[in-house]
Amino acid sequence: MAKAAKREFFTMECTECGERNYRTQVNTMGGVPKMELKKYCKKERKHTVHKLRKK
Repeated sequence: MAKAAKREFFTMECTECGERNYRTQVNTMGGVPKMELKKYCKKERKHTVHKLRKK
């Protein structure tokens, strides 16, 4: 039987306006990764860099 994965929910925050637009699950085994993705921001109405933020 496989072990249960240690996953937590995080939000993705826009670096330009600070709005938290997306919610995602991240595997936290071995520490939380520093993840940056280009995603669409509704407030800015363009693609911007989003970073992981804890709730």
